[in-house]
Amino acid sequence: MISLAELQRRIDSGDLSADGAIDQSLEAIGAHDKTIGAFVCRAKSVDAVGAGPLRGIAVGIKDIIDTSDFPTEMGSPIYKSWRPRADAPVVQMLKQAGASIIGKTTTTAFASRDPTATLNPLNPTGGSSSGSAAAVAAGMIPLALGTQTGGSVIRPASFCGVAAIKPSFPLLPTVGVKCYSWTLDTVGLFAAGVEDLAHGLSAMTHRPELLPGATVQAPRIGIVTQDFADAPEAASAEALRIASMAAESAGASVRPLELPEILAEAWRIQPTIQEFEAHQALAWEYRTHHQAMPPLLRAKLDETIGILPAEYDEARGTARRARGALAELFGDIDILLTFSAPGAAPKGLDWTGDPRFNRLWTLMGVPCVNIPAIVANGGLPVGVQVIARFGDDAGALSAARFVEEALARA
Repeated sequence: MISLAELQRRIDSGDLSADGAIDQSLEAIGAHDKTIGAFVCRAKSVDAVGAGPLRGIAVGIKDIIDTSDFPTEMGSPIYKSWRPRADAPVVQMLKQAGASIIGKTTTTAFASRDPTATLNPLNPTGGSSSGSAAAVAAGMIPLALGTQTGGSVIRPASFCGVAAIKPSFPLLPTVGVKCYSWTLDTVGLFAAGVEDLAHGLSAMTHRPELLPGATVQAPRIGIVTQDFADAPEAASAEALRIASMAAESAGASVRPLELPEILAEAWRIQPTIQEFEAHQALAWEYRTHHQAMPPLLRAKLDETIGILPAEYDEARGTARRARGALAELFGDIDILLTFSAPGAAPKGLDWTGDPRFNRLWTLMGVPCVNIPAIVANGGLPVGVQVIARFGDDAGALSAARFVEEALARA
């Protein structure tokens, strides 16, 4: 994989030109994307920007995010060749930081359920669930944008063995992003490692506090197994065990933590909020292009058409109470450590995988970071996720770097 932070150091030192860094990505895409299929469309050539912390950094944009230089087709024939006039603000944030947008990455239709044909770069028998994660994992680009409604940043990062952050909601603006659920949809980043995520997010948001410090403090960690979401596969259980042991050996305080019942209830009602909002966000497409909607998404919308406003309001109340309970948990711990996915990437391309270990944290709006932890049978990676209190994205990145370094030493 291409390290964003290492590219920055080489460009700053004069060891590599910004155009040379972009050319490396173009060459890698040309060499690998015919096999992997991570890009919907891409530029044939790109000139690097002359200034900015992300100059020389080639970025892929999930194809539900508006770009003025490329079509935004949302994984659906309904929007074939659709060309927005303006960039989404999050794309402008990248450009203003000096990044070069190199193309659009594949997405499930409307960032929902129906899989794309993108292959997992580490094992072609497994899916990737995300063109953005696959493009980074294959060493084609150092940075990519994705979005998460249930688990579509953290889960594909785990499947592909890359680092990823779903920041606090809404640290990154979702204007110009095709909405599925406006209270859940969160823009996130994929990169080779935690340091790379920190450099990318800091440059985009002008928040120097997100940059890694010279030393990393040992965090107080609560291990959460989310029993209400059913048991994980053996690979994810092993990933969490190994990450916990590595963190404790490196000096962290580690203990199991039970979640209050209100958080289990929030997990149970999350689909009510998600699907009620989806019916409004996708109302035009559902009513005027019903048969053109992909089958899994269409079936889900058909199934959930009867959710009442009173049910939605009650679910939102549950979510508010759960956020308060979660905030209290962080009184004597710094982070939670839990599963990123039920297991390794599912075989074949029939399914994007289960977001059951992600959807609570998206609903809570808290920052989540995936760290690759182990390689399971079949050569597929499995990650763990670090979760910090709402707004503490710097703390989430710092703790994730601690766990990442502990795993590297273990």
